[in-house]
Amino acid sequence: MDIGTLRGLGTLLVLVAFISVVIWAYNSKRKSSFDEAANLPFADDIAAKKREEQASGSKNE
Repeated sequence: MDIGTLRGLGTLLVLVAFISVVIWAYNSKRKSSFDEAANLPFADDIAAKKREEQASGSKNE
């Protein structure tokens, strides 16, 4: 087995891994979890806004 064969097998392995990741990422079963993950940065904004409203409401009373 020469270096060209090893490089070819390595390339084939990387290609299979890449195709596997693409299939996993674009699988329709994963859409809901990806949508939820995409909204995670905004979850802190909502929680902070609620705390701010509660804090300003308690100061006014």
